[in-house]
This record gives sequence, structure tokens and C-alpha cells, in this order.
Amino acid sequence: MMNFFHHLSWVTIFGLLGNTISFMVFLSPIPTFYKIYKKKSTEGFQSVPYVVGLLSAMLWILYALFQSDSTFLITINALGCFIQILYITIFLFYGTRDARRLTIKLIMLLNVVAFGVVVFIILVVAKGQHRRHQILGWICLVFNVSVFAAPLGVMRQVIRTKSVQYMPFLLSFFITLSTVVWFFYGYFKKDYYIVTPNVLGFVCGIAQMVLYGIYRGGSNSKDKEIAWEEENPKGQKPLPELETCKMDNV
Repeated sequence: MMNFFHHLSWVTIFGLLGNTISFMVFLSPIPTFYKIYKKKSTEGFQSVPYVVGLLSAMLWILYALFQSDSTFLITINALGCFIQILYITIFLFYGTRDARRLTIKLIMLLNVVAFGVVVFIILVVAKGQHRRHQILGWICLVFNVSVFAAPLGVMRQVIRTKSVQYMPFLLSFFITLSTVVWFFYGYFKKDYYIVTPNVLGFVCGIAQMVLYGIYRGGSNSKDKEIAWEEENPKGQKPLPELETCKMDNV
């Protein structure tokens, strides 16, 4: 076994590790969708994480197509697209009419219009392989940074309610581990469009685990539910699988 790894490059090793860990993170919403299936209702859960996750995977596949030797990016994000589509399909099947309508609007806006604009810019406006790679790199970088900022709302909620019910430690841990692996993948590949957002992701993940350590014995579930309902009278629930960031593509 050691002989096998000895003959692999660092890019290959971290690419394999990144695919494995990211696959586990992609599967993390399964308990949520099992609840949805059992209750035949989305119960206020939102489809936003899965629609955004699908767009993220689509963007990284497009980026990889304009870069040499990016098999690991393509494999994990193709798998990510498939899994996110499954989640969205289940959500559409069991969601309320308003939830389905909102989900379809999000898909049209993000996965059709926004992605279509990016494809148009890359294929029609941008000239040359290097220029296209640059533009796509910056788009993916900015998008991932914005997704990594998403958990700030849940972290604020943890501090306010002193409860970590909607910020599971294992999910935070594996996504933090994933950012470390993808950071080194980008570092050894000399791809700083991958390196940069994962630095922020690592800081975000560490912050969440520190919060978990501080508040894991805090307010009970009932107190947290009351506090959340005071801020969210429409009944929307925070999503445990989005509290960390990206739907872990890179």
C-alpha cells in the first residue's frame, strides 16, 4: 500500500482524498431528506442550499474543462450535480406549492439564466484559452467565497440561542477537513483559484468548531426553537447541511 502511494504525485493523492471526503459531505443531507420522505413534507426546510450547490458544481465543471489535467474536479462535481439534482427532485415532490414555485424560480434564475450568461461570456465574449481560464477562475473564486460567508447567519444564531442543534460538529469537521485537502490540491497544482476560497473555508470551519465547543452544553432544544420562531415567524427552519458553506465541491 505504501509503495502504491509512493508512486503517486501529491496532486493525485490530495485529489483522491478530496473526492472521498467531498462525497461524504454530499451525503450529509440524507437524514434531512429521510425525514422529509417519512413525513411527506419539507416542513419549512429550504431548497436554496441544493440549488446553489448545483450551480457551484456546474461552475467548477466548466472551469475544469478549460484547464488541463482536472479529472478530480470533474469527477467530484459531476457526482455533486447528480446528488444535488436528486435532492432538488425530492424537495419538489414533497414541497408545498409555494416552496415548489420558489425552487423553480431559483433554478431558472441561477442554474439556467446565470449559468447561461457565464457560458455566453466564456464562449463568445472571452477570447483565448488563458483568458477564459482566468475569467472562470475568478467567477468560481468569488462564488465560493460568497458561499463560505453563508454560515455567518447560523453562527450568529448559535451565539444568540446558545444552542448548536443546527450546527452538527461532524459536518463542520468534515467540511473543514475537506477545505484543507482541496487547499493542498490547489497548492500542489499551483491553482490559486482553488487555494484562496479554501483558506476562508478553513477559518470558517475552525470558527464553527470553536463555537460548538463553547455552546454544546447550552440552551435546550425547546429554548432554541422558541428563539428561532421569534426571528422567523414564517416557520422556515435553518438548514444543518448548509451551515458550513459550500456543498462541498472544492
